[in-house]
Amino acid sequence: MPPSESSSRSAQHSDARFALTRWSVVLAAGRSDSSHARQALESLCTVYWPPIYAFVRRQGHSPHDAQDLTQEFFARLLQKKSLGAVDRARGKFRSFLLASLKHFLANEWDKAQARKRGGGQALVSINSELAETLCGVEAADRMSPDKIFERRWALTLLEQVLGRLRAEYSSQGKAEIFQQLRITLTGERQSVPYSQIALALAMSEGAVKVAAHRLRQRYRQLLREEIAHTVSRPEEIEGELRALFAALSD
Repeated sequence: MPPSESSSRSAQHSDARFALTRWSVVLAAGRSDSSHARQALESLCTVYWPPIYAFVRRQGHSPHDAQDLTQEFFARLLQKKSLGAVDRARGKFRSFLLASLKHFLANEWDKAQARKRGGGQALVSINSELAETLCGVEAADRMSPDKIFERRWALTLLEQVLGRLRAEYSSQGKAEIFQQLRITLTGERQSVPYSQIALALAMSEGAVKVAAHRLRQRYRQLLREEIAHTVSRPEEIEGELRALFAALSD
């Protein structure tokens, strides 16, 4: 097969794969089928409730009201089928979500409705203690609500990817390898030499280096997959990666 033809087919395969994943969560949440829509929205909430909650708290709302507002915000996205109307050519889902949240909060004047928000149904399980701990750290940095949203989005996304990676290694019987090598995904690796990790895993130092390389490779792949769910085109992934690391460095 000529190289040009092989490259063409490879690119087509890559585009086809991306077409199956891009905006998949967003579009699924806008379907009229309530069961699929609810499942998709719950998936979104799992990733996006921390940045939403952090933004609401930074706007001056109490923890109790912030939880109510977060629940209601996601409930309305589903009830009004807002996600189904999203134009995937208009940018990132993250940007759409933040703009929608600002609009929602600007129109939430009647605080007496707090008890009725979400129809009495909790769409997402919010860990109050964890949420307040995270907000407490961020408040100390005196960041703006927008920057807090961006930073919490980045951290939550990385936590999501790390969770997927941990689950993969555990399912393969490699939980201990993951536990020992996870520090190689951050700047902490220099504090623990490969020889020490090799001793703990009863592996050669060379084998540990190979395993660490594969772990980092898979981590990057999963991160790109998670980001692909919320961008319009494959070329936007790199921009989101830059935005993610920028949010962490601020």
